[in-house]
Amino acid sequence: MRAARLISLVLLLQARETMTAAELARELEVSERTVYRDVLALSAAGVPVYADRGRAGGYRLLGGYRTRLTGLTRDEAEALFLSGLPGPAGDMGLADAVASAELKVLAALPPALRDAPARTGQRFHLDVPGWFREVGPPPWLGELAGAVWRDRVVELRYRRGEREVTRRVEPYGLVLKSGVWYLVGRVGDGHRTYRVDRVTGVEVGDATFDRDEGFDLPGYWREQAEAFLRGMLRARVTLRLTPAGLRQLRHLTDAPFVYDEAVAAADGPDGQGRVTTRLPVESVEVAYHQLLGLGPEAEVLDPPELRERMAGAAARLAALYAGRAADG
Repeated sequence: MRAARLISLVLLLQARETMTAAELARELEVSERTVYRDVLALSAAGVPVYADRGRAGGYRLLGGYRTRLTGLTRDEAEALFLSGLPGPAGDMGLADAVASAELKVLAALPPALRDAPARTGQRFHLDVPGWFREVGPPPWLGELAGAVWRDRVVELRYRRGEREVTRRVEPYGLVLKSGVWYLVGRVGDGHRTYRVDRVTGVEVGDATFDRDEGFDLPGYWREQAEAFLRGMLRARVTLRLTPAGLRQLRHLTDAPFVYDEAVAAADGPDGQGRVTTRLPVESVEVAYHQLLGLGPEAEVLDPPELRERMAGAAARLAALYAGRAADG
């Protein structure tokens, strides 16, 4: 989000030559303090932003500095059109903006690269929502996206179980995970995550907020997602696995750290080539259904109730197939 604002600041100075901090803050819908920080960031990145002092002063670009789309390789140009993600952008109410931006980028490209959008569109299509999920964005996604872009404080009404709660939220970003939208925002001194389809109302105020420039949305999401998955895995099972069974563990869960930790915890092979390890699972019931898929490649050693259930399932399978053989 900040990167888009920095580009907008440079384009404003290109178009109007000189602008005061107050004018830039009004155009970008941020505080003057944020403008000062953005100008420092641009200067540090090598963009020649100069401050004229005095009543008629303001910020301007030195030496007729212009941003240009020169030097793009074909891979870079095609990646630009892949990054548009028209489905999610449309969900957030940005379809027209994305289409307009693509036209402007296309007009700025050299003739040899103007087939980039057609080549990309015929090679990649991103169908983001999961299977068997209702198609269509959550009702308040557009309003939240607008607040995220403009750093506007929102009053959020949210369904939590059987009750509705209200929170004053500084919306930092939106995340799309497996077809579900999530809002990440600052509440008080910490950051919280809300499912957008559980939002029942949004009031976008006039007040803006100053972002913590050290906040890393992708990093925060990775940590929260892993913490969520670890919180679900409250039980442990001890398994004795064949080499094939150990390899197949990676397919039992969506959490990659489960397989990594199971491999790291495995002892050396025994006389039959099997290894023993401990596996975090959601519950004994869930583990029972998951481990059935490993068949004879896995032996449950602990807990006893899961070993008993697996032994019972194996006995029923043996009887079923023995009966079929006798019938034949």
